[in-house]
Amino acid sequence: MAEQDPTAAARWLAEAIETGNPLRDLPDDLAPPDQDAGEDIAIATLEALGLVACGVRLLRLPDGALLAGPMLEGRLLAQAAPVALGALRHPSLTAAAIGVLAEDLPGDGHGLPCFAALHAALDIAATRFTETPASLALRAADLGGLGLVVAGRPRAVEPGLIRVLIGPAGLRRQGHPVDLLDAFAAAAQAARRLGGLPAGALLVVAGLSPPVPAEGLVAADLGPLGKVEARFA
Repeated sequence: MAEQDPTAAARWLAEAIETGNPLRDLPDDLAPPDQDAGEDIAIATLEALGLVACGVRLLRLPDGALLAGPMLEGRLLAQAAPVALGALRHPSLTAAAIGVLAEDLPGDGHGLPCFAALHAALDIAATRFTETPASLALRAADLGGLGLVVAGRPRAVEPGLIRVLIGPAGLRRQGHPVDLLDAFAAAAQAARRLGGLPAGALLVVAGLSPPVPAEGLVAADLGPLGKVEARFA
């Protein structure tokens, strides 16, 4: 079987991003057969738009499945900025963390990279389709579900076991343990598989908590990484 050309599907997604008009679905002959093909479509979509990724984002879904995709500088917000949800379809809010690479992450190799800083973050996943795609392959093509990422202040700490709390600001929340070492190791492996990253690029690990409603003022506490808040309108 001939290898699928990702550029035709990428044109459909690029048009949806440029116009803001959602896609009902991709034609059967353009739909990716697997996640690798979906990731190729996501990369081709950025090329069609003339965009360059500033890193790799790895989203852990509630069922444990992993979605790798590009991180875009224009989708990164400071926590002081209000988040307008009107342009996001089916937003899903989870706790996240951002690692800034202190050195190049080549395509070969193993182990955890060195980080110049880590940030607590809130990840708002979204879709370019009228409904969230059912298949992982199509979700990978959909930029891995990239919506917006709200970043807290940088911290000079090493990843490890932390307790994550997330919910409406001012309310007591029950936290759960997260192994950031494993999360960033998985993100680094995804980045290597996608060709590697230069120093200064971002590794984003999202889905560090169950999804919570993106309403009002939401806060996440990631222990030694600090806290991050976002106000949704």
